[in-house]
Amino acid sequence: MAINYDVLMGLKTSGQEFSYGDRETMLYALGVGFGRDPMDEKELAFVYEKNLKTVPTLATVIAWGAGAIGNSGINYAMVVHGEQKLKLYKPLPVAAQIVTDSRVVGAWDKGEGKGAIIVTETNINEKKSGDKLCTLTSTIFARGDGGFGGPREGAPQPHALPEREPDMSIDAETLAGQALLYRLSGDRNPLHSDPEFAKAVGFPKPILHGLCTYGTCCRAIISKALDYDPTKITGFDVRFSAPVFPGDTITVDLWKDKGIISFRARVKARDAVVINNGKCSVKD
Repeated sequence: MAINYDVLMGLKTSGQEFSYGDRETMLYALGVGFGRDPMDEKELAFVYEKNLKTVPTLATVIAWGAGAIGNSGINYAMVVHGEQKLKLYKPLPVAAQIVTDSRVVGAWDKGEGKGAIIVTETNINEKKSGDKLCTLTSTIFARGDGGFGGPREGAPQPHALPEREPDMSIDAETLAGQALLYRLSGDRNPLHSDPEFAKAVGFPKPILHGLCTYGTCCRAIISKALDYDPTKITGFDVRFSAPVFPGDTITVDLWKDKGIISFRARVKARDAVVINNGKCSVKD
């Protein structure tokens, strides 16, 4: 079954309601690596309800399951997460009732045998105040769906990294059980927990969630480049480029410019770039 472009572009959901509390906020922070040293007060602020801070990338899980693309002809067995973008209009509260509106904003045909690029957008509002909290923009690469007749040009272009040497590099460790902890924030795909399933799809063992790597990069930037002040972040965009295995050490290379921290993430042990074209927008 081929993608039906008109059906795909008409897909949207409105008024979906979700809620989260301080438990989910702390669990997410633990899942991306905060709180390894329980005596570190700056780390503790993200995993203890006293003066609790939120990790901005928590936004990717507070409405888990919102905005499903639906029955549009996509071969989901061949889909991978290509890019994730986040725009924040205000710091996320530590707990909230929220309302989401989602839609498909673009689909591009790379040609028969070359796949398709599909972009969805989810706006998240706080229910009580009506305030707009954030916008999530997610790009998937549908490897098995090229040749459906959609536009070839105009797909979003990734953020270009500076050509100079990085201004800073940060090593962020992950735990062997990291995926088992992170999955409790919403994504229970067995690829991240079941060794037999992972081997059946071509991996030697379960891989870390891409969005966990995304959050781990955010942790590294908050802790080493922003002095543990997450409220400075107003946007966080990445392109996923290779898998991470739980237990890997992720090295985050940073370029600091006015209003923007560009970054990429590498696993040096395998000489693999796992996140590329990263852009963290910050308040001056």
